[in-house]
Amino acid sequence: MRHKNCRVYSFGLGPDERNLERYLARSGCGVHCFDPGLQPAHQQRDEMWLHRLSLDWREPNPAVSAQRRRYAKRLSAVLNDFGHRKVDVLKADMESAEWKILENLILEGVLDSVGQLLLEVHLHWAGFEVAGDDPSVVRYWFSLLKELEMADFRLFRVHGDPARPRVFLRKNVPNASGAYTFAWVNTRRTVE
Repeated sequence: MRHKNCRVYSFGLGPDERNLERYLARSGCGVHCFDPGLQPAHQQRDEMWLHRLSLDWREPNPAVSAQRRRYAKRLSAVLNDFGHRKVDVLKADMESAEWKILENLILEGVLDSVGQLLLEVHLHWAGFEVAGDDPSVVRYWFSLLKELEMADFRLFRVHGDPARPRVFLRKNVPNASGAYTFAWVNTRRTVE
């Protein structure tokens, strides 16, 4: 990060996988890590803020208790609740919910608020609330990636996890990984 006033949101990672977050916090960034299983709901640890919250793509369901609805929100609601207008780094490992969350970020128009997007994608199955035959699922995934490109997000890094099963849409595929981390930068955003 080029400046010390950066803001980082990290969703869905376990406590042992926060090396980047710790590095950015030590560099002076305001780091917020979100985990729906966290107790208590808000705490500060290792120069980072930890919050009991998960990223969601759906409107809050009135049939779900208000207590439970508080812990799963769309990014626009999280930004609003925290009083933030922008996030310099948005990191998400949503365990197969990432495709619907990415779709929501595009549809809600909150991508302009994000400087860099680091997203772990899972390819072993279509993902939550994604249906259809294999070609239609791949077209859906590709359409979201094209939307990112049209929003001036440029892919600058791809990392396959060799420890993950080599599965693509429930089929074994040699020399592949069931999970990849993609990193994009928003070329529209200028560093303040």
